[in-house]
Amino acid sequence: MWVMFAFGSALFAGVTSILAKCGIRHTDSNVATAVRTIVVLIFSWIMVFLTGAQSGLTTVEAKTWVFLILSGLATGASWLCYFRALQLGDINKVVPIDKSSTVLTMLLAIIFLHEEISLLKVCCMVLIGGGTLLMITKKEASHQEKNSRAWLLYACLSALFASLTAILGKVGIQGIDSNLGTAIRTGVVLVMAWVVVFATGKGRDVRGIPKGEFFFICLSGLATGASWLCYYRALQDGLASVVVPIDKLSILVTIVFSWLVFHEKLSKKAMAGLVLIVAGTLLMLL
Repeated sequence: MWVMFAFGSALFAGVTSILAKCGIRHTDSNVATAVRTIVVLIFSWIMVFLTGAQSGLTTVEAKTWVFLILSGLATGASWLCYFRALQLGDINKVVPIDKSSTVLTMLLAIIFLHEEISLLKVCCMVLIGGGTLLMITKKEASHQEKNSRAWLLYACLSALFASLTAILGKVGIQGIDSNLGTAIRTGVVLVMAWVVVFATGKGRDVRGIPKGEFFFICLSGLATGASWLCYYRALQDGLASVVVPIDKLSILVTIVFSWLVFHEKLSKKAMAGLVLIVAGTLLMLL
């Protein structure tokens, strides 16, 4: 069952990137992140009360609180970097770099969570890493990106923090309902996101968000909430080194929609890289 939740996470995560890109064309990425986190938080707590998980709030151990908070901070940092990268660069460039966190997460899961390592898993890591490299390095740069490569730095930082999020989250949801854990860490992300907004003097920009973009920001928040609930439910029962690669299959959804909505195309070598990533991920299921 956890495999199905992992695939559900991938689907909603893929949709999230497209909706978010539509919502940050004229809206500051930090402001958009803060607003959409409100939607995610509301969605998360609704799921907590629907499943009756709120009763476990008083029994959460100190260790769990620490790791959930750390996971939330890592998630917040990853989000802020990711959506800034999306605002500056093409989806087909940013997403593959962000998804490169898969290999790092698998390594961290083996080192810190003592998950089993096998020849098959190593082969999968090589395929995913090689495919990611092809997608990162072999695309034509847009005019905007030729003038600024800041998106690359933000995308790399997003991948780093995303890896830490998975490992910290895996430890944090042991012995606690996954829906409750998601809601708690989302609260941490919300606080962090709004602190960044006001620290950068963007608080007044909230009122100036175009209605159309506000709509897409809220939709991306709902998609993110659904993705998180599936993701941490999968992490609770499954191996982090397997759940994370499946979740990263969201790249398929993102690329298809980026072609349909933004008319972004892949080169032949980038397509070959995508095939390697998918092959390595699917082999993980063995």
